[in-house]
Amino acid sequence: MKKVILFFAFSLICLNVFATETKIMVRAKAKDAKFVGSSIGGAHVIIRNALNGQILAEGTTQGSTGNTDVIMKNPKERYTQLSDDKTAGFLAILDIDEATFVRIEMISPINKRNAQVHASTELWVIPGKDILGDGIVLEIPGFVIDILNPNTHQYIPIASLKDTGLDIKANIVMMCGCPIEKDGLWDSNLMEVKAIFKKDCKTIEELVLTNPSRNLFEGNLKVEEAGAYELTIYAYNATTGNTGVERINYVITD
Repeated sequence: MKKVILFFAFSLICLNVFATETKIMVRAKAKDAKFVGSSIGGAHVIIRNALNGQILAEGTTQGSTGNTDVIMKNPKERYTQLSDDKTAGFLAILDIDEATFVRIEMISPINKRNAQVHASTELWVIPGKDILGDGIVLEIPGFVIDILNPNTHQYIPIASLKDTGLDIKANIVMMCGCPIEKDGLWDSNLMEVKAIFKKDCKTIEELVLTNPSRNLFEGNLKVEEAGAYELTIYAYNATTGNTGVERINYVITD
């Protein structure tokens, strides 16, 4: 019995002696935009041992979206670093005693469930061989779309819409929170934004939304019948292939 206890004690000592602190920087970068940081809640990162699923590190990216000129404007050559010491990231510290194949999972942006993207990658991590600088960068495609009007499951009397129609409003930003506006760096002129209306599961109308001010897209729908409606708003940039969708239901009453 004493031998067994000594064996396990020795094993634990060996693990502590040979485990090596290894640092990995993980970042989330919005497609055609900047890094996902504190201003939009960050991206949640989980690093697992790919063999047995054990969580080795977990946390949320924090920091700024990064330097706009470096990320979006300046020409990039091989080994160009996009981040600086203020750029959002999660610094994971792993204690491993041998080369370990890991899975890096990401949920981004963590505070916008309606727009969340799950991204992942796998790689070998070698004890003591840090991966810093830009580190591991996962791309997060999409747009964050919040439908402002009508509201989810809102009941709207048809009489109130007789003269005015139904105003459609949505707030749309890049996945890092970066702004969208006419002739801006993220130019709404290059984006197709539409509202699709369904009643009784059938499409009844498609409406192009305009961009009167930063991040705001709007339109107006003439309403002729009461009933249960579904509204889908999508954003699409043909140049980048980036897409985003939000969907709600509302009710027009007699």
